[in-house]
Order: sequence, then C-alpha cells, then structure tokens
Amino acid sequence: MSAPTLARVDPRDDPAWLELVSGPQGSLFTSPPWIRAVCGTYGFSPQCRMALDDAGQPAAGFAWVPLDDLRGRRLAALPFSDRADPVATTLATWQALSAEVVGEPFTVRCLDTAAPAFDPLLREVGAAAWHATPVDASPDELYQRISAAARRNIGVSRRSGVRIEATTGLDGVRRMHALHVTLRKRKYRLLAPPRALFEGIWAAFAPDDAIVTLLAFAGEECVAGALFLVWNDVLYYKFGASQPEYLALRPNDALFWAGIERAAAHSLASVDWGVSDLDQPGLVAYKRKWASVEGRVVTLRPAGVAPVSPREVDGVLGELTRLLTDDSVPDDVTERAGALLYRYFC
Repeated sequence: MSAPTLARVDPRDDPAWLELVSGPQGSLFTSPPWIRAVCGTYGFSPQCRMALDDAGQPAAGFAWVPLDDLRGRRLAALPFSDRADPVATTLATWQALSAEVVGEPFTVRCLDTAAPAFDPLLREVGAAAWHATPVDASPDELYQRISAAARRNIGVSRRSGVRIEATTGLDGVRRMHALHVTLRKRKYRLLAPPRALFEGIWAAFAPDDAIVTLLAFAGEECVAGALFLVWNDVLYYKFGASQPEYLALRPNDALFWAGIERAAAHSLASVDWGVSDLDQPGLVAYKRKWASVEGRVVTLRPAGVAPVSPREVDGVLGELTRLLTDDSVPDDVTERAGALLYRYFC
C-alpha cells in the first residue's frame, strides 16, 4: 500500500478539517469551535496533519498542540479535552499521521477502540470511564430506561419545587462558571478554568445555537448548573456544579434529565456525559444511572520517552493549588489564581 499524501492545515478554520470531523469519527473536542475556544484562551497554536485520498479529499487527520512553558516542551492532543481521537480507521494511517510526534514527549487521549490504542510504539499511562445515552426513543421510553434511583431522585426534585431554566446567553455561562469555581474549591481543593475559557466557548458555539446552560433553582436561589454543547447531533455535558447544601433536593438529577429531554426535543442522536476518573467511583456510578453506553478512554504516551515536566515544578503547582483553595482564601482570589495557573495543568 502506498503512503498517503499528507498535508498540514490549521484545525481552527480549515474547511477540509471541518468536513472530516463533521463525520462519524469526529467529536466535540476535535471540532474547530472547541479548538478555537481553547487555543484562543491560552494562546496555543494548534497543528494538524491530514491524509488525502487520490482525489485530494480529506481521508484522515490528527491534531495536536505544541506546549513550551515552565513544565517543559511537550505535545498534547488535545489539551483540556476529554479525548481527541484522531480520524484514522487503520493503524497504518495513524502511524503515518503521527510519525513526526511519537518520538517526542507527547500525550494523546482517545477511546480504547481508536487506532492509537493499538500502536505498539505507545504505552498506556492512564484510563477513565466514558458514558453516553442514545436518544432513540420517546421521552417516556427514555425515562423508563434510566435507573430507578434516577427516577426517584427526579421525583424528589419535583416535589421539592426545583425548577430548571435553560439559557443560551452569556450571563448563564458566567453564572455557571461562578458555581464551578466554588465547587472545585470547596469539594475538590482544585482551581477552576478561567472565566475567559467559558466565555470563549460561548463565543465559538453561540452563533450556531450549539450551547445551552441549564440552571436549577430552589426558590430564587440558583443551586446547580450544567453547561451543554452540541456537535454532530450529540449533546455534550461539559461542565456541572452545584451547591452542596442543596443536594438533598436532587438538583443534579433534575439537570441530567432536562439534558436528555432537550436532546430528544431537538432530535439529537445521543447525550455524551464525558469522562470520569476511575478513582472517583461515585461519579462513575452516578453516570451509569443515566447511560446505557460505557467505554474506556486511555491516555497514551510514546514508550521510552520520559515525561519532561520537572518534579519540583509539579510539586510547586500542587502546593500553590492547596494554598489558593484554602477556605481562608477569598473566592475571587481563587478564581484569579485559576486564570493565572490553569494553563499549566495540561
């Protein structure tokens, strides 16, 4: 078999890349609006190689971002993405696309059924669970498919008077970000992505009516929120947060069901619930209540290529995170710290 013809393109705006990732192997995280939002927020310059068929049409492709900062020089496909499966149906095509990067400090996250997972030049260094719900029936039938526990919790939220409001405006995104900052700080002792990322995502997806924020209210209090994006007839759950003192009202269950209802109302094919770290079994179990499809996302790096990030740098970033998420630190300071430091967590 002859080697494919390769071309370099910019995945943020190249029409051939758009055509490729609008097909069945594309995902939100390889879509041009997502790449534009992430790279625009952090000042990254993405790269992409595409394989062309004999007619010069796009047949396969692979995008990544070169990083060069205090954690060292490295390549990521793609940073701050649940996964970024290359569009490649065979191992040979993947190896042709990735030939120039697999000898570098390089990371790719993809489903364990994707071509890179079978590359002997790569090794698995991490794994996460992935869940999805096909939306291929009426809302009543979909309701019966979710777990009995989820249905009970939806009933609790309704009897408690929780109401869900959907907004496509920027104000809803900003409100969601404020909830996200507080949750990550209080529950996980982690910094949140900068508000500029949320605003960049809104700017990239709003023109196509492909972003919605669902907010849960108890009375006049916003107690939980979820940000969803649409790509390729899939509704992606990307960010969620809630106030712990209102969890007994089950607002998150109300939000998840509202997401499924919205996907059905807009004739979408499925809801993608994203990835969950395997060391968070509670989150994995929660998503299983809603999802009928489960997969595994693997993190891969070239075998024999050592990580470049100095241990002392990772240690300092970890200690700064612990200090800046302490309860004694004002939330606005924690938010600004996330805007400053989050770019290094990839």
